[in-house]
Amino acid sequence: MPKSLPYHDFLIARLKNPSYAAVYLETHFELDEGEEPDEALLRLALSDVAEALGQSKLSPEQYELHLKKLEELLSEQGSDAIYSWGIWLKTLGLKLTVAVCTDTEDNDVNAEMPAQLTV
Repeated sequence: MPKSLPYHDFLIARLKNPSYAAVYLETHFELDEGEEPDEALLRLALSDVAEALGQSKLSPEQYELHLKKLEELLSEQGSDAIYSWGIWLKTLGLKLTVAVCTDTEDNDVNAEMPAQLTV
């Protein structure tokens, strides 16, 4: 019987691709109608991305500080939080973006605007 790879190792290998990491996080940020955010799941997803992308970009000391900053960011509130998240992600080679929601009934209002806007 063939041996299987441990899931975590496989996931981290995939998340080393920044495009895959971005989509992975995007799926964790999107919620279905009525769905409540799961802070533990979000923390895990962000930690996985930090592990995959941060260890090659940061020294071990910087990496540990980056993970500690994650804990602070998860408790931050207010408008400063969005900028802090942008900085945290930029350190990993990612950035926040705002995109037009394509699954709403009122898509005609935004028909002439670009589908994605980077902040």
